[in-house]
Amino acid sequence: MQVSNLFLAGLILSASGIISPPVALILGIVFGLCFEHPMRAASANLSRLLLQISVVALGFGLDLRQVLRVGYSGFVYTAISIAAAMLIGLLLGKLLEVDRKSSLLICVGTAICGGSAIAAVSPITNATEEEVSVSMGTVFLLNSIALFLFPAVGHAMHLSQSQFGLWAALAIHDTSSVVGAASVYGSQALAIGTTVKLTRALWIVPVSLLIAAFVARSAKAKDERAERQTNRTMPWFILLFCGAAALSSYMPSLHSVFAALNRLGKQGLTATLFLIGTSLSKDTLVRVGIRPLVQGTILWFAVGAASLAAIALKVIAI
Repeated sequence: MQVSNLFLAGLILSASGIISPPVALILGIVFGLCFEHPMRAASANLSRLLLQISVVALGFGLDLRQVLRVGYSGFVYTAISIAAAMLIGLLLGKLLEVDRKSSLLICVGTAICGGSAIAAVSPITNATEEEVSVSMGTVFLLNSIALFLFPAVGHAMHLSQSQFGLWAALAIHDTSSVVGAASVYGSQALAIGTTVKLTRALWIVPVSLLIAAFVARSAKAKDERAERQTNRTMPWFILLFCGAAALSSYMPSLHSVFAALNRLGKQGLTATLFLIGTSLSKDTLVRVGIRPLVQGTILWFAVGAASLAAIALKVIAI
């Protein structure tokens, strides 16, 4: 009974908005490693539903018009970097023999926008809580490091405000971490980093739809029953996410309502991360091993180094 109360207290705290997503994930992981989960089945079902609802609500925080004003060049850089990160990451995952779904989620989280991208793609692939937890943990660990590492590297490399903002948006996983690192560097870096990152976040939609099409095709090749299962997991919530972003952009009179929904989405995602973290047990760590973390770290370093070199050499600029 005490363990159940502790679990519920952690869930309520995570949903309250008092703690950040990385802290919620860490609390969940600590709980999962220290205690036998008292509500494993219910927690898995709740996390799946809450995750999809939260992704839709996060769409109310996007302004499509602002993103489009970044311009053609920012769009091209984003497309190239996402494609390269996905390709390199999947090759790394295969080389390191990382579980296919975990590898894909790590690649999507690194290439697009961290936890939000993983949250959007995981239901499409029918990823287990363990696979989501491993990929989320990898991404959020590197995210936390980026908050301290990137500003230090930027100053050491004498990057301008615009250069740092662009680098942060291209190489840091999560939007919140981009905002955190760029705000330390300066107001112009913050403006550019946030806008480019919003452009990057929109790629959740086409990438999710491409993955869904691939999953459906793979299922069809196996048998009709698997195909029917895939049809039930088509990412309709991604279309709702896109609709939420459109409403937020073109109905300014309801800005306060949309802002409130977006906050609820962030709180919901934070609670989801706690639930996902609780699914990670000692047995899971033994089965998973260190390979996903190695994959995520190498991929992140490759993306960060390549984008920094391109910016420093003025191959790309905003």
